[in-house]
Amino acid sequence: MTKTRHAGRSGRYALVLSIMGLLGATTACGESGTGATGGLGGSGASGSGSGASGQGGAGGMGQGGTGGEGGELFPSGVGGAGGGAGGGGPSCNPILKATVRDFQVAHPDFEDFLGDDKGIVADELGADGKPVYAGNPTTPTTTGKENFDQWYNDVAGVNIAIPVEIPLMAMGGGTYTYNNSAFFPIDGQGFGDEFNTHNYHFTLELRTQFIYEGGEVFTFTGDDDLFTFINGKKVIDLGGVHGAQTSTVDLDARAAELGIEKGKTYPLDFFFAERHTSESNFRIDTTIGCFSEPPIPE
Repeated sequence: MTKTRHAGRSGRYALVLSIMGLLGATTACGESGTGATGGLGGSGASGSGSGASGQGGAGGMGQGGTGGEGGELFPSGVGGAGGGAGGGGPSCNPILKATVRDFQVAHPDFEDFLGDDKGIVADELGADGKPVYAGNPTTPTTTGKENFDQWYNDVAGVNIAIPVEIPLMAMGGGTYTYNNSAFFPIDGQGFGDEFNTHNYHFTLELRTQFIYEGGEVFTFTGDDDLFTFINGKKVIDLGGVHGAQTSTVDLDARAAELGIEKGKTYPLDFFFAERHTSESNFRIDTTIGCFSEPPIPE
């Protein structure tokens, strides 16, 4: 604020400074969390962490909410790392947003097959950001490109899209986890349970981004199919209709292959399918400390 020599204005400037002080105090308290997400920054009753930003980024998530099998959502101090000194970066969000697409049991790719099936999708995402079918013309557990292309695209009369959330929990030691051994997020929704005990036939598409800091790993355990891409390149392939399987990607070990550099932001795209009764396991373990929502495509 520019200083003034006119004494008659001093009262008004004092009032303005007082209001600014009150606003600063309000900001420091942070928004209170909901129990699911925690508060943003500050020291609010629900969001107690300060969420210091990394590399000049915006303030991170406060401590606050709990849920799942224990632990807490991203703790205080896990801030949104910015792209450079003094710049505003993406805010960390421990709740990953996904789209589940419900299918009917009669779909040709669901319920009729069993077995591992690596190589259902190509090694890189297509221009539309979706997995590219690699069957020639089919694979052991899929029935061709036309039917596969329905898995992760909205198709009227074939699937019903339903938004879901995957909350990561801080488990200590820099690890964040979501673990659900009965992953049935759309029971009673979409086409319904079709006389089963759960809604067993669905896919899940999750898009997020993260800042590669070095040393991160990403592990998935589950059934059935799981295809994970970092920077558009496939890093996990658990294709097929099978029991729970595990795969881990070490980002440092594959940095050159993936074309990633420390301090830069990269997309992580995650495609899952539950295609058969009677189990559904879904577990993420990662040391990636800050996820944020990717920009909306133009």
